[in-house]
Amino acid sequence: MRSFRMLLLLSLAALLLAACKPRVSEEQKAQALKAFATVEQVFQHPRCSNCHIPGDQPLQFDSQTPHMMNVVRGPEGKGAVGLPCASCHGEANPPAGYSAHAPPGAPHWALPPPDQKMAWIGVPAAELCSMIQDRKRNGDRDMAAMFKHVSEDKLVLWGWDPGGNRVPVPVPHAQFVAAFKTWMDAGAPCPG
Repeated sequence: MRSFRMLLLLSLAALLLAACKPRVSEEQKAQALKAFATVEQVFQHPRCSNCHIPGDQPLQFDSQTPHMMNVVRGPEGKGAVGLPCASCHGEANPPAGYSAHAPPGAPHWALPPPDQKMAWIGVPAAELCSMIQDRKRNGDRDMAAMFKHVSEDKLVLWGWDPGGNRVPVPVPHAQFVAAFKTWMDAGAPCPG
């Protein structure tokens, strides 16, 4: 009898949660999927994908060449012991007078840690969408934290001001943030 009551209470709770969940119209879903195409374009750009890699060697340049000097992710994503990313990558880009290929910089320069690589080079849109939402693979971030990460994190913002002769992310940051929010606010639907 007790388990029946518990089952009934759980069923009622599930129905209440479903009833309270905001409904998304087909138009909103279509707008969200269109917005996600913008999010995908940004995530797949070399400024982002050069560090979101399946292996352990970051990539460089728009050609996505393996990083010189055998640089690797390391145990925390901050480079190998004895050769941390911060050895070459400072807290900011070097002044304009430096070489066009001088190492760029931004606060907390690093790759994602090895247990949460967030590797999306060549990943289909539906899988990328799922990965962004999966707290086990995205640094334990809910969607609000993901939004804050893409809209405020200084290392993410570096993609729009990469210094040297690097090509910035082609989608303006404000447009990207608006697209992410549109997608997120509609329940973050994934492409079919």
